[in-house]
Amino acid sequence: MTEHDDRQARFDRGMALLNEVSGGIGPAVVESLADVSPELAHQTVAWGFGEIYSRPQLPPRDRQLVTIGMLTALGGCEPQLRVHVNTSLNVGLTPAEIVEAMLQAAGYCGFPRALNATAVAKEVFAERGLLPVT
Repeated sequence: MTEHDDRQARFDRGMALLNEVSGGIGPAVVESLADVSPELAHQTVAWGFGEIYSRPQLPPRDRQLVTIGMLTALGGCEPQLRVHVNTSLNVGLTPAEIVEAMLQAAGYCGFPRALNATAVAKEVFAERGLLPVT
């Protein structure tokens, strides 16, 4: 297998997994970066999903729980958090579990970041008809 073939195989594996867990947003991710950084789009799919997310040591719902905690702690990642809240719901997390993860993060990264993350979750839940969260 050539380096190009291996690169394409990682991308294809990543795109399939990204589409599976996210509800088909893979092409939109690539398209959003096509005119500015197609390599970033490629690496996001090939490395992020084809190499890391596809590892069997954590199931998708656990990976999403970790990702929500990290994006909440980082702050300023609301567009990515929106994608991952949706993906979390797709892989089996409940709204209550997502909100609980954000509440847990408040103790470590502060209330402003937890509040901003919860606001994003609320928007996603509203769009999907999942409010109120019990």
